[in-house]
Amino acid sequence: MIENKPTRKLNCLGLYCPEPLLKTRAELDKMKKGEILEVLADDPAAEEDIKNLVKRLNHQLISFQKENGKLIFLIRKN
Repeated sequence: MIENKPTRKLNCLGLYCPEPLLKTRAELDKMKKGEILEVLADDPAAEEDIKNLVKRLNHQLISFQKENGKLIFLIRKN
């Protein structure tokens, strides 16, 4: 089984579109293949934006959850 613990964490709480998307993209660009990024956001637009970004870049969205208004993404870089 592959470990799904984040290698990096990105806190985008309190930021609004397009900042969470831009910061996620910049962080993914710095990462190595196989590393896992956890992104926290609370901008509702970030849900679709980040999911679309992950799909467009051919990375893997390991998990996504909403918790008390927070969006939590786990993304594996491919």
